[in-house]
Amino acid sequence: MDQVDWKPIRSAQYPLHQQIYEYLKQKILNGEWTVGVKIPPLRILAEQLNVNRSTVVAALEELAADGFIDSRVGYGTFVANNTWSTISSGAAPDWKTYVDSGVHKSNQSIIQEINRSEFRADMIRLGTGELAPEFLPRKKMKGIFQQKTAQELSLSYTEPKGSYSLRAAICDYLKRKGIEASPSSVLIVSGGLQALQLISLGLLQKGSVVFHESPSYVTSVNVFQSAGMNLLGVPMGDKGMKTELLPKLRRQHHASLLYTIPTFHNPTGHTMPVLKREELLQTCSHERLPILEDDVYGDLWFEEPPPQPLKANDRQGLVLYMGSISKTLGPGLRIGWLVGPEQVIDRLADIKMQTDYGSSTLSQYAVAQWLQSGLYDEHIFHLREKLKFRRDTAIRILEKYYSGIATWNNPAGGFYIWLKLYEAVSMDKLFKRALKAGILINPGNIYDYKDSSHIRISYSYAEPAQLEKGLKRLAEIIGEMSRR
Repeated sequence: MDQVDWKPIRSAQYPLHQQIYEYLKQKILNGEWTVGVKIPPLRILAEQLNVNRSTVVAALEELAADGFIDSRVGYGTFVANNTWSTISSGAAPDWKTYVDSGVHKSNQSIIQEINRSEFRADMIRLGTGELAPEFLPRKKMKGIFQQKTAQELSLSYTEPKGSYSLRAAICDYLKRKGIEASPSSVLIVSGGLQALQLISLGLLQKGSVVFHESPSYVTSVNVFQSAGMNLLGVPMGDKGMKTELLPKLRRQHHASLLYTIPTFHNPTGHTMPVLKREELLQTCSHERLPILEDDVYGDLWFEEPPPQPLKANDRQGLVLYMGSISKTLGPGLRIGWLVGPEQVIDRLADIKMQTDYGSSTLSQYAVAQWLQSGLYDEHIFHLREKLKFRRDTAIRILEKYYSGIATWNNPAGGFYIWLKLYEAVSMDKLFKRALKAGILINPGNIYDYKDSSHIRISYSYAEPAQLEKGLKRLAEIIGEMSRR
């Protein structure tokens, strides 16, 4: 159940407990909370409503007396099975059974809490993987839609692979990365997550094994798992994935695909060197193991450009290449791209048409204008400077407060610092304690369920003062947990 986003009015003529009773009752009467839905625990409900527990107790007692809720010792409080007979003569569907039976897996509870808490204004967001609002080019984006050429903007559907103008602009942009592609081998997607979903639906059989770096961003989303795929992590060394393990693992598990983020890896921030990239390509070519290369952070280098993408040296159509502007222009545009063999792109384009009939025409127009006009290059130049400053600030703060409790990498680009604690702690407890203190973190166990030593620190969102305040308090919490 999502966080309750309503609070009683203290100045109202009705008592607080009566207002809460009516609110919760309407949730049930309107069918928002159906039979079997669990009511938040008393403590959490009191915190969310900003009232005393006794006030919540009074409201819940009235709801129970009227037959709307039922409590079970050791299990909690639920919408009662006889509720619908109380409010309707007809039988209501058991939506809880439908929800529990859905094909798509639920996010981990920590991921769900992160997704909710990122919208709380009082939260210091130390793990958020997006740009700070002040880094987003809102004024220039507004100008894109006000210029004369915008009069030619179409509000109709685009062709299955997406706007030709945008695909051509992406091909020109990719040439600078060493990637040769034609518009026919490019598919516009609604962000990187949709690319993963299309691949899982269109290219892989149920039960297929997908290799990935361990730890990996892909374990924090359930796209492959919900389509019936199995994920298998390949350990990482100082220079990236241990490619020497792939042949044996391939024979043991018959993997169908390898997912990798070779440049400014999420969550570790590492970048795979040139020789390791060559080795990975050669190994996967020999094993006939397709590669899905995620390069959404590739433009965000600081001191020097990273090595060319794997796709730049792919002459066999082995690599599916994924890019996006979510980490550079704005996640709300929901525009990314997938580059690969035409028969693959044709297949995925057909599935995309069956799911959403194309990404936003407005967003595709805007991104094409950014790429074609040179504004994107100008924006990226200044964005790198801002992110480098934030990275340097975060490193100074870590040196000040974490020298005795952790080690960390100094990323050459991207958003993330991979903080390794000297002493392992319960990541779930650390997450909850930090959240209670108004600090939102991404603990390592969402990227590798066995991890009890790492935290992904993002310097892309919180401003410097918040970074220091949040990291200082987090260090105190870690110290308190370590002394117990």
